[in-house]
Amino acid sequence: MSQLSDRYDAAFALASRLHREQTRKTSFGRPAPYLSHLIRVSGIALEYGADEDVAIAALLHDAAEDCGGLETLELVRAQFGDVVADYVRETSDSLASDSTRKAPWRERKISYVARLADASEGGLLISACDKLDNARSFARELRLTHDRAAFLSQFHAGPEDLAWYYRAVLDVVQSRNRLVAIELELEIDRLISLLRIK
Repeated sequence: MSQLSDRYDAAFALASRLHREQTRKTSFGRPAPYLSHLIRVSGIALEYGADEDVAIAALLHDAAEDCGGLETLELVRAQFGDVVADYVRETSDSLASDSTRKAPWRERKISYVARLADASEGGLLISACDKLDNARSFARELRLTHDRAAFLSQFHAGPEDLAWYYRAVLDVVQSRNRLVAIELELEIDRLISLLRIK
């Protein structure tokens, strides 16, 4: 794909509006806008050959999960069509309307990994790009933090659970998309080393 259309611009605007108040955990004491993650995931997907629907869904992959559940998913469907909405659904680990009322972390992740095995190629690519960016960001923060324990305490899972989850996603990606799995494996290995997991 050589260029993106006005649909992509509209998706960027929606992602910005939905996630405007959200931030990413950092070790610097000043959180980063959550939109930075969504931009990177979409960009990585495009670099791996994503079409516009996949790139749009990558921008919106956390919209339903973190910004209103099924109601937001239907907004995505109305604005961008069934294909994009289905990708967003595939890459969401919860559709609870109140993101504070999600199921427990491990329960959600077990279900997510199980569903990922049957996800579409687009959904799988978005998931891989999401985990790739998360692993890179997490590893960077672990290298830069002055208070490792305080940084890790911000997460809903401990180092062992995080390592399990990333490896489980990697196993699925390796079985279906070897190209993106090569880079994902490098980043996950780097992260697990920094987490000090055997």
